[in-house]
Amino acid sequence: MLATLGLVVLGNSSMYVVSVVLPAVQAEFGISRADASMPYTLMMVCLGIGGLWTGRLADRHGLAPVLWVGALAVCGGFVWAGMSGSVWGFGLAHGLMGLIGSSATFAPLMADTALWWNRRRGIAVAICASGNYIAGALWPPIVQHGIETIGWRQSYIGLGLLCGAGMLLLSLCMRQRPPLVLSAVPAGGAHAPVQDRSRPFGLAPAHAQLLLCIAGVACCVAMAMPQVHIVAYCTDLGFGAARGAEMLSLMLACGIVSRLVSGAICDRIGGIRTLLLGSALQGVALLLFLPFDGLVPLYVISAMFGLFQGGIVPSYAIIVREHFALHEAGARVGAVIMATLLGMALGGWMSGWVFDATGSYRMAFVNGLLWNLLNLSISGWLYWRVRHTGSGGRPAAVAG
Repeated sequence: MLATLGLVVLGNSSMYVVSVVLPAVQAEFGISRADASMPYTLMMVCLGIGGLWTGRLADRHGLAPVLWVGALAVCGGFVWAGMSGSVWGFGLAHGLMGLIGSSATFAPLMADTALWWNRRRGIAVAICASGNYIAGALWPPIVQHGIETIGWRQSYIGLGLLCGAGMLLLSLCMRQRPPLVLSAVPAGGAHAPVQDRSRPFGLAPAHAQLLLCIAGVACCVAMAMPQVHIVAYCTDLGFGAARGAEMLSLMLACGIVSRLVSGAICDRIGGIRTLLLGSALQGVALLLFLPFDGLVPLYVISAMFGLFQGGIVPSYAIIVREHFALHEAGARVGAVIMATLLGMALGGWMSGWVFDATGSYRMAFVNGLLWNLLNLSISGWLYWRVRHTGSGGRPAAVAG
């Protein structure tokens, strides 16, 4: 579990440091806020697409070979970005990190973790997924300090060498595959009622997968607004990029707590209820950004946002584990995680576009709220299906 956590921390570093360098990159290349957001968008799109095939490769060949290639891509992507002479080279480097690098340490590791655990599956996946937010809490202040002392380019090159080497070493611990016996155990354990996994939520698998993917896009368009633009937002308000980096770090540190607590909750109430709860709370936090823009309120709301939304993405892996065929876990988790990352990509770019069109972030927060409402509607309807079709979703307490 510690090796898995470390791999996620190292492999997902690029998802958050690009937000920290956004103002510096915009100033150096003389581009608009939307254009400066495009490397993040490209990286997240590629990360989502990469999750599809890395999940399939992990299902077929195991995690270790996927992680080795991912380590090389993370290292090479950071170095390429640090040496790039244009925003296009900078963006393509982040695309490489997303497609081959970060994708190797996100969906495949969550799917693999879900197959190793039965009784405390929710908290196990939450610990794995919290590495993503540990990366968000750890790397932004380090990179911001690097920007202020040695420049963003040197900071990127150094981070790439560190993360690539660390991933290669930790991947040596990941050569064992999940016990095959788990594939024969129902989601609630050996004594739980057997679910009809051919009809998740009482729907055709393709229809259920599509709804989860749409929900994943919607929740993460909303999630991207504060996560991607909080540094730029604070700069525009006159608080400075360093304060914004601190808020991002605080937000994601609270997200770690949220993921662990949500994992424990998920073990008691199931994945779909956890998704519904997280979606509702994320909407409340987004709403609070509208009336408050002072320095102290923004710190408080950033912490609340992290506490409220951290459990949303891991709940999708649990939902797949509870309702879909187990031998398809890697590919199906990869598809849903792809949708969440496409949502982050779309939300990061869309928020910048709305800012360019309106001159402020107010309407960007409103846009996020509308997308969050879509996610809340879908998760609420799926919960209603669970209640009325008896398709499961609340795991029983079992050994294992």
